[in-house]
Amino acid sequence: MINAKKKPLIGLAAIPLVIIVGVGCSADKAELAEPVDYPASKFDLSHWSLTLPVDENGNGGADVIEVPELQTYIHPDYFYLNDDGHMVFTSPNKAATEVTSTNTRSEFRYESRGSDMSIEEADPRNNWALAAKEDADQFAAIGGKMEATLHVDHVSLNAGHPDKEPAYSVVIGQIHAYQFESQDHGYGWGNEPLKISYKKWPNHETGSVFWQYERNLDFDDPNRIDVDYLVWGSAWTDASDPGENGVALGEAFSYTVNVHENTMYLTFESDRLGTVRHEINLSDNVDANGVIDALDHPNGYTGDYLYFKAGSYNQCSTKDAPTFRYPACPGTGDLEKDLADGNYSQVTFSRLVVNDSDPQ
Repeated sequence: MINAKKKPLIGLAAIPLVIIVGVGCSADKAELAEPVDYPASKFDLSHWSLTLPVDENGNGGADVIEVPELQTYIHPDYFYLNDDGHMVFTSPNKAATEVTSTNTRSEFRYESRGSDMSIEEADPRNNWALAAKEDADQFAAIGGKMEATLHVDHVSLNAGHPDKEPAYSVVIGQIHAYQFESQDHGYGWGNEPLKISYKKWPNHETGSVFWQYERNLDFDDPNRIDVDYLVWGSAWTDASDPGENGVALGEAFSYTVNVHENTMYLTFESDRLGTVRHEINLSDNVDANGVIDALDHPNGYTGDYLYFKAGSYNQCSTKDAPTFRYPACPGTGDLEKDLADGNYSQVTFSRLVVNDSDPQ
């Protein structure tokens, strides 16, 4: 796990592993079949759990594959290696979701505890904190760094409300705050100080990459919105064609999220479009442009338990409701039909590394 005193072994595994298992399940449930490369044979997944858009255990929410099981796990539809040995995450518009969300996801959650399931998910030892947090020394780490190289293969081609911002978009990396039942002192709402997103309108050749900061406010507060910052292409609210300034489906790029002490440093790199950098202090209400946001929590995310996420978090919710968050995207729940109709998101990662933060 991330630890201020000890570096973790996180990154690409050095030696591929091929084991005889049944495709689409973990080794303990498998019938003998053809050789399969697990994603964990190519990537070090020893500190990741995986949420999938299925409810095979029938508990009413999306299934979570915990760290121990993930080491010998593959799903032929939603999580697998492609022919290049890269991890593919697929999330149809309509499928099982987490109980607190209407968006499907095939997505990792970083678990500082690794395989030690005696440590609870909400334990400070399974999360990291900002240096400004009063008891930051009780957490797995102060800050951290996530690096990824990826390409977006597909976003939903259809939306009931195409004018709503989440239409045609997918989140490919996050910092998330843990959600508690009781939100003491204005923290613990489970908001997101970072969402890295890709959006492409169906009539455009290229899409846009941008990141968003969610004001750390009560769920019912109308000012709890995502403030977006452009990387390449057009902003989240801009329907204009990005043209050569955008990123095409299948075009690789990289991001680095480095939270050191209290400051988040973001670096985006593209062979064609160059390098873009942003930074923001997560322990106050000064935005990434250096302007005080009077509507945000005055101490930002200082009091929160934080963790990284990465994968395909489909923003094309099928819910139809008045707020901007619900674009009423079509989906049947029949995966074959929804794939054929283009009602899904898919993201492929060639690199995913988490480690201690670096000073800037």
